[in-house]
Amino acid sequence: MLRDRALEDISISEIAEQAGISRGLLFHYFPTKQDFHLAIVHHANAELLARTTPDPTLSLFDMLHDAIERYIAYVTENRTSYLALLRGPASASPELVALVNATRMALVDRILAEAPIPTDDPDRPRLALAVRGWIAFVEETTLTWLREEPIPRDTLVEMLVTSLPALALNADLAAALQQ
Repeated sequence: MLRDRALEDISISEIAEQAGISRGLLFHYFPTKQDFHLAIVHHANAELLARTTPDPTLSLFDMLHDAIERYIAYVTENRTSYLALLRGPASASPELVALVNATRMALVDRILAEAPIPTDDPDRPRLALAVRGWIAFVEETTLTWLREEPIPRDTLVEMLVTSLPALALNADLAAALQQ
């Protein structure tokens, strides 16, 4: 149902019917609709992270390219939900914002873990901030692309991948991310 409609547009009755359970059973496990929404977003975020896990056998550039391709595939499959989560009425919920931010930070940590920069490097906080900004760029660009598709998907992937070295502000990371 989430592939076709935003979470806030799906009733508890529809969810229970689709699952083959009663509304009461659903509310037994999730005291409120908000609790159920949080559980779904938590699951979706975990699925996104799992589907975009880097392949360690690839070069850093190819890891990033592969992960971005899989990210675009995931958000394309879940277009309505993704747009609603990041720009719909639910995007103002502090609890949902916290879940989305946790996923963003997991992505930052994932990128920095692969970066050829020591964890005690004094430039690391600046790099972390730049990567966080790049993730915001990726999200906003992808949201626009999902709504309008002004360029081919392959062009979008290339643009997103090649933009990170420019923002990384670190010569070692930029060099490692070059093809």
